[in-house]
Amino acid sequence: MKPLSFILITYNRPGDMLELLQNIAGLDRAAELLEEVIIVNNCSTENYSAVKDYITGTPGLPFRYFDAPANLGVAKGRNFALGKGVAPLVIMLDDDAVLQNSDCLVNLLEEFQDADTIRRKAIISFRVLYFDTLEMQKNALPHKDYAHYHSKHNFETYYYAGGAHAIRREVFDKVGHYPETFFYGMEEYDLSYRILDAGYNIVYSDRITMLHKESPLGRKPKEEKYRMMWVNKSKVAYKYLPIIYFISTVLLWSIFYFRSTGFNLRGLFKGYRDVFRIPRTEKRQKISAATINYLRRVNARLWY
Repeated sequence: MKPLSFILITYNRPGDMLELLQNIAGLDRAAELLEEVIIVNNCSTENYSAVKDYITGTPGLPFRYFDAPANLGVAKGRNFALGKGVAPLVIMLDDDAVLQNSDCLVNLLEEFQDADTIRRKAIISFRVLYFDTLEMQKNALPHKDYAHYHSKHNFETYYYAGGAHAIRREVFDKVGHYPETFFYGMEEYDLSYRILDAGYNIVYSDRITMLHKESPLGRKPKEEKYRMMWVNKSKVAYKYLPIIYFISTVLLWSIFYFRSTGFNLRGLFKGYRDVFRIPRTEKRQKISAATINYLRRVNARLWY
């Protein structure tokens, strides 16, 4: 079996998806290293015939195209796609992106094989630059202390860029899949805490660079997006962290939501309604003291 696969979830971005597939086809040793490139169309309303034609006309690469039965969202869509593949290392990218360096697949294998950390590497999170400006995308760096970490070439961390990373398939067998109640946002944190609690680590490497277009197509309205992020981050804090962090996450994210949505009072009440349901709908799975120590060692931000 070849070592690598791609999982690409796409919604209403056929032009971007086509460019990404062409980009993958041009990577060094792609045919040699890729077991499969799995594309899941998340019930788009746009026409993907150009994407399908490209796949048909490129038999030298293992492209596999699937239509999802509905818009599954991010977490459920990834779980659906994971069931279609077998390769031991899975690369997950946003559909509005390309990989900058042609040697990224070779570099990625070397990163996973390099035993330079005490814990076994579960995830490699990639460097993300804006497609147009080549400036670093601040919110895609997998650490909240941007000032101290953005210039580092490699570091251990506590979460990863959901649209720019690679993960060992074995991890899902040990800790489970993405939480399917998370339609959008924060599913990476949920999986990250389970990964760390299982004794793995998460590493950032700038040897793999993704260029992100941040296409406006197929995106949620800002109000709905921020409310989902607030509620889902609160769920993660409740499930895995000491209860004080759940309280602080609820409060601080609600302030962020309220200010970012132009003081949307109706949305605030709707968000708090969802948050107050969390103790009844989510099961506490508090992480171990060893995992808390790891989080503190890598300077994780836990309050929100």
